[in-house]
Amino acid sequence: MGGMAMPEAPLTPGCCPRRRWGNTGLSIPVIPFGTQGFGNNFGPVSDEQAIALIRRAVDLGVNHFDCARCYGDSMRKLGLAITQGVVKRDEVIISGRLCCHSAAQWGGYGKGEADYSAERAIADVQDQLARLGTDYFDAMLIHDPTAIEPTLAPDGCLDGLKRLKADGLVRSVGYGMNPHPFHLKAIAEGDIDVLLTFNDYNLFRQTAADEVLPAAANKSLGVLNGWSIKRGLLTGRPVEEVVPRDTWQPGSDPERAEAMRLWCAEHEISLIRLALQFCLREGRIHGNPLGNLTIDQLEMNVAAVLNPLPDAIFEEFRAAHL
Repeated sequence: MGGMAMPEAPLTPGCCPRRRWGNTGLSIPVIPFGTQGFGNNFGPVSDEQAIALIRRAVDLGVNHFDCARCYGDSMRKLGLAITQGVVKRDEVIISGRLCCHSAAQWGGYGKGEADYSAERAIADVQDQLARLGTDYFDAMLIHDPTAIEPTLAPDGCLDGLKRLKADGLVRSVGYGMNPHPFHLKAIAEGDIDVLLTFNDYNLFRQTAADEVLPAAANKSLGVLNGWSIKRGLLTGRPVEEVVPRDTWQPGSDPERAEAMRLWCAEHEISLIRLALQFCLREGRIHGNPLGNLTIDQLEMNVAAVLNPLPDAIFEEFRAAHL
């Protein structure tokens, strides 16, 4: 995820800014580590590289790891870092996902309706804990359900997560999904602690601010914002290196991203710095998970959230692009 070179400045231990994660009692880095980054879905990352990357992230203060079964083999790699003692369990915050994509094993991607039962949720989380070599998750999010009602039903998967919470195996519960009506129903009826929305608050669109963020803030929920840099479109790389130019449509995100990149180049500003700091200006968002494949990417992302840009830059950018 290249882009304009960041201004040279030493990154000191624990330098990544932090925010209180709603009512969880936790303080998290503003750019949690999305573990799909080292899960081989976006490029190969060896076990040794992943473990070194995890250690460097913790040293810089990026000690919140957001993981899921569907993030390649990242859970196994995070488990290695823990079981080999490269990181201690009390050094890290781990949020996990209860995948509800289909009837495939453990709710992974496939066909059919997911098993939304409390029984399955409990078995799934217990298995994930064993894979990681730990005895609790700091948070567990129901991941991309195709329907919200079954998750909220008696003996549904949210009920299962709450039983795990009562037993100390999960410390906070919530959802990671996209549909706004699902979020609003879960916030209103679910008695949850955390949520993640994606592709709803970035330089392209801020629809989460319409209803979801106000509803979450009203209940002091911890909020994660996925796709803050739109999976590489807003890093500052020429967009055609990410999405072939012949696939762009007029007014599409790739076309807009390229215009933003050129604007930033003219103003001698890093696009990724602008994109991340734009999200940080929304105080109802506590963390913007980023996937890092390399230590260089990690350090670039940490540098991007340091030293806030002037208000005038955002005002000028907004006038030109928003």
